[in-house]
Amino acid sequence: QVRLVESGGGLVQAGGSLRLSCAVSGIILGINTLAWHRQAPGKQRELVATINRGGTTTVEEPLKGRFTIAGDRAKNTVYLQMNSLNVDETTVYYCNATNTKGGKFWGQGTQVTVST
Repeated sequence: QVRLVESGGGLVQAGGSLRLSCAVSGIILGINTLAWHRQAPGKQRELVATINRGGTTTVEEPLKGRFTIAGDRAKNTVYLQMNSLNVDETTVYYCNATNTKGGKFWGQGTQVTVST
């Protein structure tokens, strides 16, 4: 009922930038928060950034200054701008939504590969 379709992943050189998109569709009026997570193979999934319905954003402390989350209500899309990427940030990035019932929804994930 909540669909999250991610795009924008791909190959980027170390120090480069990438913008990920999460297109939200379905029953979206009940969504409280949208978030980006990332999970490398063999590693736990970690929170990257969040944005709530009021537009308030958070970015995890180690990523502040390099990563920015933003939303476009007209397009029902949330973005993650990633700058100065490091090789160890080669991970799968996931879009996540939480609704007023406490339900959680995940996108399919998009691969980001940072090369030297």
